[in-house]
Amino acid sequence: MHELLDPMKNPVTYAVPFFLISIAIELAALKWLDHEAVFEDRHGRLGARRTGYYGVDARTSMSMGLVSLVFSLALKVGSFFVYTAVFVYLTPLRLPTDRWWYWVLLIAGVDLAFYCSHRFVHRVNIGWAAHQAHHSSEYMNFATALRQKWNPWFEFFFWLPLPFLGFAPWTIYLAFGFNLIYQFFTHTEMIGKLWRPIELVMNTPSHHRVHHGSDPEYLDRNYAGILIIWDRMFGTFTEEKQKPTYGLTKPVQTHNLLKLQYGDYAQIVRNVRASDTLRDKLGYLFGPPGWEPPAHANNPDLVPIRPPAPVG
Repeated sequence: MHELLDPMKNPVTYAVPFFLISIAIELAALKWLDHEAVFEDRHGRLGARRTGYYGVDARTSMSMGLVSLVFSLALKVGSFFVYTAVFVYLTPLRLPTDRWWYWVLLIAGVDLAFYCSHRFVHRVNIGWAAHQAHHSSEYMNFATALRQKWNPWFEFFFWLPLPFLGFAPWTIYLAFGFNLIYQFFTHTEMIGKLWRPIELVMNTPSHHRVHHGSDPEYLDRNYAGILIIWDRMFGTFTEEKQKPTYGLTKPVQTHNLLKLQYGDYAQIVRNVRASDTLRDKLGYLFGPPGWEPPAHANNPDLVPIRPPAPVG
């Protein structure tokens, strides 16, 4: 536990200065380099999207990131006891942490677990209520990468198979730290498409811009953390064709941190309380975002969390 709570044992601690330097470099590049804000949409029409940085939006993202550290630590502490119990008492497997292949397998396993968790929070209403805050910015930049959710509890269930498979709990947290560091650098418009073999295997800024798009063809695609191969394997990959429209399908139009983090939870509670049947209540909790009972489509008290999305 002492090792777990020691910030100097967390790779993210050492990455923070590089995060700040990267934000400064990106700001400088946007100011002094040509950065095209006018583009051609999929219908061939010229238009403009929000690009670069907007002060209050960036401050909101960074504030979310700071507070999320507290909730992430709470998840680590709570899950540590369960993972340790599984590793010590419930599985006979013990993989050697001093072998190079252990870390390759672990990084791939953590990344697959992240893909599954990420797909879950996009496709299940109660998960989306937690995750949507990360997508609420209409800008794509390194500050947006820090716009983290305060409700990471679902990750516990998706990491749980790893100690059963013989991965030491402390190494899981270490690998996930590196996973988060990698993902920070995919949140930018300043990097175009990379060398094709890299684009085929790795999650890149181009792939992740798609993930943050609210355009119908981009919605709920490219869930990858480090490796885009999971999306290619499981049919959730979409290539970047045109500049995405960032943000939510229903713009939040607020920078209030509590509303951004818990507004959708409040709406779920209102929908559940206004529903007449257990089926409808469960639908608002565990159905896909945008789910609503057809019979109640005209009930003003029942508001879907977001318009229905294409299944993928």
